[in-house]
Order: sequence, then C-alpha cells, then structure tokens
Amino acid sequence: MFDSTAARLASLRAWTDQLRTAHEGLDDAGRIDMLRALEELACAARAAQAMVTVDFDESQRAAQAAAGVPQRRRGSDVAGQVALARRESPHRGRQHLGLAKALRDEMPDTMEAFRDGRITEHKATLLVRETACLSREDRRTVDARLAGNADALERMGDQELAGAAAKLAYQLDPEAIVERRRRAETDRRVTLRPAPDVMSQLSALLPMKQGVSVYAALTREADRLRAAGDERSRGQIMADALVSRVVGGAADGGAAAPDPHVMINLVVSDDVLLGASNEPAHVTGYGPVPADLARSLASSARVWLRRLYSSSATGSLVAMDSRARCVPTAIAALIRARDQRCRTPWCDAPVRQVDHVKTVDEGGGTTVPNLQGLCEACNHTKQSPGWRQRPRPGPRHVVETTTPTGHTYRSTSPPLRHPSFVEVGPGHWARVA
Repeated sequence: MFDSTAARLASLRAWTDQLRTAHEGLDDAGRIDMLRALEELACAARAAQAMVTVDFDESQRAAQAAAGVPQRRRGSDVAGQVALARRESPHRGRQHLGLAKALRDEMPDTMEAFRDGRITEHKATLLVRETACLSREDRRTVDARLAGNADALERMGDQELAGAAAKLAYQLDPEAIVERRRRAETDRRVTLRPAPDVMSQLSALLPMKQGVSVYAALTREADRLRAAGDERSRGQIMADALVSRVVGGAADGGAAAPDPHVMINLVVSDDVLLGASNEPAHVTGYGPVPADLARSLASSARVWLRRLYSSSATGSLVAMDSRARCVPTAIAALIRARDQRCRTPWCDAPVRQVDHVKTVDEGGGTTVPNLQGLCEACNHTKQSPGWRQRPRPGPRHVVETTTPTGHTYRSTSPPLRHPSFVEVGPGHWARVA
C-alpha cells in the first residue's frame, strides 16, 4: 500500500519510463510475448481508468449533494472532467463514464475479465452496448453466460461477441429489443467529417429499410450505367449519383448545379485569392483546404461576405464590442470564424453557441475577447459549480479553464492568416484584415 497519492502517481510514471526501453534486447519470440504482455497491461490500465472514473463520479456527486446542488444536476460535469484528464472529447468522456458505471454496477464478470487484461475496452463496450436495453437482472444473466468463462470470452472475436450478446438479449426480453429499435429510428441523422486528401465523409444513420433501399437504388444505377459502357467504377458512379439526386446537376461525375440556398463559409487570405500565397484556407464545418481549392471556390460560387478584420501581426481576429448581453449576429459570425470548432480542449464538435468566457454576472462584457464558440454540451458543463473560465493574454485568443478539482487547461484559437476574407452567404465577400 502506498502512503500517498503522490507515491502512487510516481510509481505509475516510473512504469511509463520503463516501457520506453522494454522492447530492447529481445529475440522474435520474446517480442511476441512482449506484445501480448503489453496488450494485457493496456487492457488492465483501461479497466483501472474505469474504476477511477466511477469512484470520481461517486465522490463528486456526494460533494455536490453536500453543497446543495439539485439532484438532477449532480454529476453533470463529471464526464467533462474525465474527458479533459484523458485528453479526449466530452462525448468520449460520457462514453467512458457510462461504460464504467455499467461494468461496475451490472456486469461484474465482464469487469473482472477487463481488469485481468483478458478483453479490450472495445469488447467490454460491445457487451455493454448490446445489453443496454435490458433490466439489471437480465443484463447480469448475459454477463454471467458470456463473461463467466473468461477463457471462452477471450477467444471470441468482436462480431461473434456482439452477435452472441444480441441473441441472448433478444431471448431474455424481445419486447425491450423491439422498443430499442423504435427509439433508435428517432436518432436518424446525416453527418459530415473531413477525410484525407481534401475529401469528405458524408454518413447517414438510417432505419434499416431506408438504408437498404437507398443503397439498392444507387447500386442499380451503377449497374445500369456500367452495362451501358460507363468507364467509372461502381463506387464512383454511386457517389456521383448520390450528389446528383441530392443537389441536382449531372450524374456523370461533372460539377453539380449550385443550390442558391446553400452557403459554404470560407476563411481565406487575400494573398491566397490573388495567387501570392499558398497558405491553407478554412471551410466552416470541414476544416483546412488547400489554396488552389479555396481559389476555385471563390471564383466559381456566388458568395456573401461580411467584413471582419484580423491582426497582421498575430493572424487573430480583432475585437468588436457590444453593450448587448445577447451576442449580436455579426459578432457571433466573427467568433465562429475565429474559433472554427468548440473551444474546449480535445472537443472537435462544431460551434453551436457563442458564450461569455467570464460570465455577465461576474462583470464579463459582450466583447470578442470575452466570447468563445462552444458546442451545446460543453456550454452546459461549464455552468456547473466549481468551474471557472477567464480570457488570458496571448498572441491569439486564449481561454483558461479551471475545473472543480483545481486542474487548469488552456485553449488557444487557431491561427488565421492576414488579411483574410470570410464568405458568409450568396452574394458578398467580407474582408478579415
């Protein structure tokens, strides 16, 4: 037993140092054994993080109850603190917290296999996910049947394990599975993510029938055109047909007809537009794009621009002041252009709300230095007791966040080249100088 938290942390960090040279001097058989040992260690470390997470959740809830925090708000910021400690997004923090609580409270055999390094965090997540709709008793039944034999559990592949858990769940409570499917259909959505080589990953989460129907329609179109001699691959034809049917234009791979109601927000320097620089530009909701693509977008699309200005010395947007408590539309547009993504460290979510860093109740003004772009979840988290944020001096906009445990994190706005233009809608350009 260690005497203090500091001694425990020192011991763990000593292990980190030892791992730097653990691979040296091994033969090939030893390297394979080392890979397995390290895998087991990594799994056990993740399980230890889960135990620390649930302990932290209990402690924070108790402290907040003693402080008079309403029950419905207790623990609402725990996932955010977990995410910051693990250098991950708040969304991942919520997943880690949910997994830890489910394993400790309802799936003890799975937790034991996890702590022994027999299964990965992903496999533990699969078991929790496939049994989420079951009662505590039924969940423990699945846990005992699948994880009670750790040797058999360790040998199962991911799909095999997920399938076995889903089958058992349906046998135990078919009505719960049907209701879960109905609720899942309400979560249908379309998302966009950047992909390598200035591509984008457009994904649709749809009910099974709709998803299969859409895919079948695109497949039929690809087969028809391929049979008629089209030299594009099936994948290319399906992608082009999807774009054509959504935004209009030709289905032969040519440019789709622009929709006058669709707006692409672009931040690009005038040097790039004039060909004097090849600095990347930024597309809101996507990320960095090469200079040649930015010039193409600027020359081929009808765009709106709002006049914004940046510092030629630092590449940051300059302040615009307002006496209003609610952030005016023009300033909100400037903040979104400056921050690009949620300002919480490691959160990559789009900006949904423009919020005061230092609250109005504390004397914070509605000024650009005291404003930041946040996603909705992070904005709610920072309202919890014990959280404190302040703008700090820096070459670009800096926000310092202090959590209830006293840990401090800093967020710096991404650089914007100078001077720049921001495209805000069909019709006009705005200069960011």
